[in-house]
Amino acid sequence: MINDIKQDASTRMDKSVQAFKLALQKIRTGRAHPSLLDHISVSYYGVDTPLNQAANVSIQDSRTITVQPFEKNMIAPIEKALMESDIGITPNTTGNLIRLPLPALTEERRKDLIKVVGNEAEGAKVAIRNIRRDANSTLKELEKEKEISEDDERRAQDDIQKLTDKFVKTVDQLVADKEKELMEI
Repeated sequence: MINDIKQDASTRMDKSVQAFKLALQKIRTGRAHPSLLDHISVSYYGVDTPLNQAANVSIQDSRTITVQPFEKNMIAPIEKALMESDIGITPNTTGNLIRLPLPALTEERRKDLIKVVGNEAEGAKVAIRNIRRDANSTLKELEKEKEISEDDERRAQDDIQKLTDKFVKTVDQLVADKEKELMEI
């Protein structure tokens, strides 16, 4: 029973870290990467479809992403989806190829992005702490109902605190790595 609670907490904390990693991927660092467009959907014959299923997304050079639609009539809807997205890049269309030139990041923009990373990290840490709180309250209820002893509850709470510390440390390491990546020129 206690192991189930610990396992559930660990699984949920890991999911929080994975969600944080996905959020970090969306924060661009000035280098072109196809994952910058992963969250964009395009209307493909009336159905919202992920961009990478309607076009070939690749890297031309370190600052340019190219999008080549599988069908020529998809150029306009893809271009529209890119313009309406939150990536803040104006697409250049030439024939059947759409280029997305990434502008160089200014020092001010880098610092703003670091603040965004910090806010995302705090959100992930809050989620992890909420999971710890839920697990601890479940343990307290079990102890109150005399299903586990007080000593077992204390040991389990210590284990859950160690799990929490481990996952918070992982989030901190991801933040440090992303900040280092953002400050590279």
